[in-house]
Formats: sequence, structure tokens, C-alpha cells
Amino acid sequence: MFKKVLIAEDHEHTNISVRKTLEDLGVAQKEFRFYCDDALALLNAAFHQEQPFDLLITDLSFEEDKNIQVINGGRALIKAARHLHPNLKVIVFSLENNVSVVDELFENLDIDAYVRKARYDADDLKRAIDAVSNHKKYRSADLMRNKRIDNSYDFKAFDIEIITLLCNGTPQKNIPSYLQQNNIKPSGLSSVEKRLNFIKTALNISSNEQLVAYCKDKKII
Repeated sequence: MFKKVLIAEDHEHTNISVRKTLEDLGVAQKEFRFYCDDALALLNAAFHQEQPFDLLITDLSFEEDKNIQVINGGRALIKAARHLHPNLKVIVFSLENNVSVVDELFENLDIDAYVRKARYDADDLKRAIDAVSNHKKYRSADLMRNKRIDNSYDFKAFDIEIITLLCNGTPQKNIPSYLQQNNIKPSGLSSVEKRLNFIKTALNISSNEQLVAYCKDKKII
């Protein structure tokens, strides 16, 4: 189990809840900071004193106030913390429930766990901390269910290319010309039509407009 944990969270009631969770798990040393700049400064000081933190628990969003911050969000804090301390374990504890956003955190920031703030999130956080302490990845169960639903269709690079063109206002009949100019294959109109129809059928979507809206909502494009 972790011995030294830093929590970056700007809502006091959440801080209290996380504090109780860590106490229940027997975490001896825990620090709380309301601002990302303060959290990074503490991480930096501990690292250079050769007493680094084992785990960072951070929200994604922090409300702005009169204290202007250089680092004003969880993503930037994670990047800076990992640059300083590559082996630092990171759990994101946030309201965000978009599967694509959460996937991006795992893929691009290499977070260790994602816990959604929701009913019974204290127990969820305990499970996440236990998993990460055993070098496992973790995400909230409801996000895993959503991920299985969203992954019913696996978007390829070609799919994203043609849907992005539609999103940018390119008529379907003009897409082959763009593909040919950029040496993207297949580039025929029939291939484009078949691919779009295949995607719409897989997702039970009836029009290109609905497909574009779906992909924007899921942050696929």
C-alpha cells in the first residue's frame, strides 16, 4: 500500500471524503492542495529532498479564482508531475464520464486509474488505490460498461478521415478527389459510400449528419 499520497482537489467536501478513504486504507502520510501550482511545488520539493510521493490523486477541472495559476488543470499537472517523477502513480478522480476522454487519459498521459465521482465513489476509490498499489490499471465499472458499448464499432483511420471531411463540409461526392490528391486508398466514390453505409449500419445511424454528430459527441473527430 502507498505510504505518501498527494491529493489535488479544489472542493473541500471531496477532500474530506478522500481523506477518510485514505485513513481507512491506513495511508500514513497524506497532503492536500487546492491549487495545481501548489501541488506541483510540493511534489518538486519532496522529490528533491529524496522523499517523493508514491501517488497523486487529482481532479481534471479546477475552478478559477483570484489566485492566478500557471497550471490550471489536472492534465497539465499530470504532465508536469510525470516529467519530474516518471514513476509516480496517478489516479484521476473526476466527474467526467465520456469514455473517449477517459481513454485519452490512459493512452496519452498513461494514468494508472480513473475513478468517476458518483454514488459509492469512496468504495470505488478504495478499489482503485488497491489495484494501482499492485501495479494494475483500473477504471470505474460504469465506464467499463460504457466502453464495451462504445467499442461495438472500431473506427479505422480511413473512417475518421472521411467523417472528418464530412464534418468540415466536404460533399460526399467530392471526397474521392481529396483522397486521390492525398494518396489515400481506397479512393473511389463507391468505396466511400460503402464504408459510410457500413459504419451507419453498425451504429444504427440513418444519415451522415447523425454520424458526424455521433463522432463529435464521442470525440472520435
